[in-house]
Amino acid sequence: MIAIIDYGMGNLHSVRSAVERLGYSALVTTDERELLDSEGAILPGVGAFGDAMEHLRNAGLDEAVKRYAQSGKPLLGICLGMQLLFSRSEEYGVHEGLNLLPGEVVRFQGSCKVPHMGWNKLSFKQSNPLLQGLEEGHVYFVHSYHVLPERKEDLLATTDYHQEVTAIVGRGNVYGMQFHPEKSGAVGMRLLGNFLNMCVKKQAAT
Repeated sequence: MIAIIDYGMGNLHSVRSAVERLGYSALVTTDERELLDSEGAILPGVGAFGDAMEHLRNAGLDEAVKRYAQSGKPLLGICLGMQLLFSRSEEYGVHEGLNLLPGEVVRFQGSCKVPHMGWNKLSFKQSNPLLQGLEEGHVYFVHSYHVLPERKEDLLATTDYHQEVTAIVGRGNVYGMQFHPEKSGAVGMRLLGNFLNMCVKKQAAT
C-alpha cells in the first residue's frame, strides 16, 4: 500500500489515480499508523510553504513524516511537497521545513517569468535507481520558488529556466520532484513507476 499524505494542500486524487494506473494500491490518509504501515509514501503539495507547514503541524503530520523517513521506507515529495523536505523557505517570510534534506527554498530572481509554468527538459546529474531506464525527457512544472540544496550529492536532476533549477533530489530513502510526475506524460509516469517499484523492493527486502 502506498500512503498519500493528506494535510489539505495537495493534488491527492490525481496522484492516487496515477499510482493506481501503474498497478499499485494507494490510500489517501491523515492517520500516522496507516502512514507508518505503508510500503511507500508520497507527500504532495500545492500552495504556500508556510501554510503547508502549519497544516502539517496542526494535524501532527510533521513529526509523523519525519518518523516515516527514519523508518527507511521510500518517501517522495512532489512540487511543494518536495520543498517541504528542506530546511527552510523564504516564501512570504522565513519558515522552517521538515529538514529531512539540507537546503533552502528561494524565489526566482531576474527577468524570468514567474511562475515557472510549462514543459522543460530534465538534465540528469548522477545515476540513481529513480532514473533507471529513463532518457532526459520533458516534464511539467508549476512553481514560483525553487530549491537550493546544500549538498550537491542530493541533486539528481535539474532543468534550465534562465538558470539551473533543481528538478529531482534524493538522499537515501527520501526523494523529491519539483514537477508533477502525474501530469508529465510518459516520462513522469516512468519516474513515478520507478519510485513505486523501489517501495515494493524495499518491503520485500525487510
